[in-house]
Amino acid sequence: MLRLTGIKLFILAVLLNGCSEFALLSSGSSLAISNNTYAKAYSGIDLATTLTTEKDIKTHAYHYVKKVKELRVS
Repeated sequence: MLRLTGIKLFILAVLLNGCSEFALLSSGSSLAISNNTYAKAYSGIDLATTLTTEKDIKTHAYHYVKKVKELRVS
């Protein structure tokens, strides 16, 4: 009975979460799948960055490059 309740809670949690949480879980799963040490390190840092700032490393880099280009034009 406890197992059935756990399954129901898991299904409920999956259905009620938004897309951002699913993306967060999928980015964390790449940490376990990859065998490359550098890929594991990047995924771990990316996951930590996403948890603390709600943006991944690529988004931070994009905004930084965009800001530098705007400063050079001005």
